[in-house]
Amino acid sequence: MRSIAEINDKIQRKKAVVWTVEELKAKVQDIGVTQAAKQVDVITTGTFEPMESSGAILNIGHTDPPIKIRQCWLDGVPAYSGFGAVDLYLGATQTVDYAGDSDGQELRDRGGGHVIADLIAGKPVHLRAIGQVTDCYPRASFETTISRDTINQFYLFNPRNLHQNFIVGVNGGDRPIYTYLGPLQPQLSNAVYSNPGALSPLMNDPDLQLVGIGTRIFLGGGIGYVAWEGTQHFPMQKRLPNHTPIGPAATLALIGDAKQMQSRWVRGCYFKSYGSSLMLGVGVPFPVLQEEVVAHCAVQDQDLVAPVMDFSIPRRVRPTFGLVSYAQLKSGKIVIEGKAVRVAPLASIYLSRQVAQELKQWIEAGQFTLTEPVAALPMDRSLVAQDRWGTQISLE
Repeated sequence: MRSIAEINDKIQRKKAVVWTVEELKAKVQDIGVTQAAKQVDVITTGTFEPMESSGAILNIGHTDPPIKIRQCWLDGVPAYSGFGAVDLYLGATQTVDYAGDSDGQELRDRGGGHVIADLIAGKPVHLRAIGQVTDCYPRASFETTISRDTINQFYLFNPRNLHQNFIVGVNGGDRPIYTYLGPLQPQLSNAVYSNPGALSPLMNDPDLQLVGIGTRIFLGGGIGYVAWEGTQHFPMQKRLPNHTPIGPAATLALIGDAKQMQSRWVRGCYFKSYGSSLMLGVGVPFPVLQEEVVAHCAVQDQDLVAPVMDFSIPRRVRPTFGLVSYAQLKSGKIVIEGKAVRVAPLASIYLSRQVAQELKQWIEAGQFTLTEPVAALPMDRSLVAQDRWGTQISLE
């Protein structure tokens, strides 16, 4: 029907018809897939949820005399420094090093995600570094305050974002447990899910026909790109007849200039007795190249499912209570073994809609054009797991 070049020409002339994915779903209910496909040029999707496999690359610039950083802390959070002399990587889930009980709970609940969010917000961050003394890097230590405007590069490079689907967590045990989904109460007293369902970008492109390496996206309120397949990328997950996966499947590695990002869309967060993470807004535009694009994006929450997993069993493979639809999850209650269980999302449904809406506005204003992927994402990846006890090493 169309090419990306044709759509970009319409975007630049501010003539493109852009709908959010919710608007598309409503239009399909009224006029059908074929007529909707004839009218719309771009469909925008979005999510705002915790994405803990995220982090930031920073280059702080050289000191005088120079230092070769080998240990570094940003507001007390360790940053990895094992590559260039003043290059750092700060992981979103890295936790604060603290001396003891004299430090307040607020400090102990702070991690890499909070530091990244503070830098994006323009706040000052304390840096302390210890160097490896060499002839060309004679400085042994360095301490200063940095901000996003006083360093060179500052960009997010996230190894695993945008799960195509995820799980629902429950606790069938007899005590509360604290997980990456948040607190789970005993005896199936609550359930938590993360993916926003029919709003989620990759649920609307189940076969990854539109998203690939080089796809331009909305990342944290700035422009980002798909850099690679994400870690634990598992497109071979079992799927429904509509091609959507029944559990965790494809993932993406994302990259983008953090100096362009907005604090509204990048927020540090903390999960009680688990650790810190990063709440991140990500939006993906889909060019309507053919009718099939609209057919996939018309999927509804009742057509998508996720597995209910029991976190009280501390194993890699946990027992499941079966599959539930996202329509059931979003109703606020699901039924497990005859018991009504209240449900809450980790993803903000409201802000996920706002991401899609903001991306739509960028495209309509001619400020955001689409890209052709330079390579497709692999569809043949399976998951490799480590044996629980590891491999016995013989000393003979």
